[in-house]
Amino acid sequence: MSEPSRTPLHDWHVRHGARMVDFAGWEMPIQFAGILEEHAAVRERAGLFDVSHMGEVRLRGVDALPTLQRLTVNDASLIGPGRAQYTAMTTPEGGMIDDLLVYCLGPEEYLLVVNAGTTAKDVAWIREHSEGDVQIEDESTRWAQLAIQGPKAQASLAPLVDVDLDGIAYYRFGVTEIGGRQAIVSRTGYTGEDGFEIYLAPEQASGFADALLESGQPHGVQPIGLGARDTLRLEAGMLLYGTDMNEERTPLEAGLSWVVKLDKGEFIGREALRRQAEGGTAERLIGLVVEGRGVPRHGYPIHAAGAAVPDTGDDVRKPIGEVTGGTFSPTLKQGIGLAYVASSAAEVGACASVEVRGRQVPIRFVKPPFYKRQR
Repeated sequence: MSEPSRTPLHDWHVRHGARMVDFAGWEMPIQFAGILEEHAAVRERAGLFDVSHMGEVRLRGVDALPTLQRLTVNDASLIGPGRAQYTAMTTPEGGMIDDLLVYCLGPEEYLLVVNAGTTAKDVAWIREHSEGDVQIEDESTRWAQLAIQGPKAQASLAPLVDVDLDGIAYYRFGVTEIGGRQAIVSRTGYTGEDGFEIYLAPEQASGFADALLESGQPHGVQPIGLGARDTLRLEAGMLLYGTDMNEERTPLEAGLSWVVKLDKGEFIGREALRRQAEGGTAERLIGLVVEGRGVPRHGYPIHAAGAAVPDTGDDVRKPIGEVTGGTFSPTLKQGIGLAYVASSAAEVGACASVEVRGRQVPIRFVKPPFYKRQR
């Protein structure tokens, strides 16, 4: 087995007391001060994340936009320079190859930000299905990525960048310089809080992380690991590729119909998604909250209300779904999760149960997100 890769901030994490783990082939910090403390820091103040493991792919040329339109389900023609878009790439059968962000850098130039564990697969897929005058560059090693998220994110970042953060709306970005190198400052994130993601040269990452902690010190900014990143994104109802979606699931099943633009013209998977949009899906992703004690975890079966656990009673029924991801919500103080459930049963407000270690725990289906920040 090969050694996990390291981000440019690996030594920085170690210096700040991180507990490191292998994540998607990368050695990453799972926590610094503790998941609950870090979660609260982001919700109440601001937290600093290393997301340099993400992949970046640049498309440029006359046919860059037509290539994007063929590869992705959203309508990339709707974004101009300075704007970003959430989208997905799908197989001819409609299954999700990956979810990604697209940044429009210019009329014929785009930067795609893809998931760490799928970067090689994504680049191969993009090259295989590109035509015409388009240059494709895997720039993953040329970028580090930091995220600062929380109510005090802007106050902490503003003194360090020569760009008007007030002028950057959600899913917009600005270009600046950090250490004499071009950097992108994007009002995006994965926590449900206001904040920014900063794309910068790898050699500038540690110094800029130090500067962010120093600038944010009056605001209580602290480093955040993957553990709190997961509880934060779950509370915000944001999906994780490989857990909540994969090539066996379509964007329509995953609750991402809002990114699928069937009327934009042909794209890979369009016909399969059109049929699914017209005929419905057998299962769909829905949120759940635990009405009692228990934490839903990946793979736990969902049963209709009143069904007994197998081998504990005669009224044994086939599960109606399965949890993709769950946690104990530090904000809501209860178990929450996402699950694929039979569409006929996946009604908001409906009651069911999740099987937790051999016992049935009552749950109620809800529409994510579980948490919305006050604006």
